[in-house]
Amino acid sequence: MAKKVSRKAGKKSSPPPRRKAAARATAKRRVRVAYSKADVKELKGHSKAKTPLKVIAKTMKRTEGSLRQKAMVLGIPLGHRR
Repeated sequence: MAKKVSRKAGKKSSPPPRRKAAARATAKRRVRVAYSKADVKELKGHSKAKTPLKVIAKTMKRTEGSLRQKAMVLGIPLGHRR
């Protein structure tokens, strides 16, 4: 009796294609937090004290880019001072 040979016997199986939608659904979404009056006052205080941007970012729990953008809107200097 002859053996049955499967069609994929000689081929290597490739992994299934990854789905971007599934990866996007499991990713953590960031929520924008508005600046309160107290946050603005704290940012202005750090600007006057010439606190380094990394330190401000850690204490206020915001990104450096977010802080730079807010400082630009408020018209206050922040970072890069030599």
